[in-house]
Amino acid sequence: MADQTEDLKAFERRLTEVISGHQPAARFWRIIFILVSLCTVVGAWTWLTDPDTSQVSLSQSLWNHLFFTFSCSILLLLFLFGIHKRIVAASIIASRCRTFLAEYNMSCDDNGKLILKPRPAP
Repeated sequence: MADQTEDLKAFERRLTEVISGHQPAARFWRIIFILVSLCTVVGAWTWLTDPDTSQVSLSQSLWNHLFFTFSCSILLLLFLFGIHKRIVAASIIASRCRTFLAEYNMSCDDNGKLILKPRPAP
């Protein structure tokens, strides 16, 4: 029984270590995403409120509003390279752990701490 307890404690320590290791990176990518999104929104607002937008072709309009064009392109590239997965990596790990821990009447919180559930009644 002591071996099982030690194994659970070691698993819990490793799980909390893995999840906490993803938090700084997720925070960094969240900040990058918010900044690029705000730049895209501001650029879109200036692009849409420009009276010349309806007068010229789309390519000329995008050329006239390079701030919007670049920020929108960067936002698309971030999504193509998986920024959404980097932002929620810790929660993905926790949810997958909850899935397999359910078979053992356990769960875990968002920080990786194990939650022991009572045994089901026979």
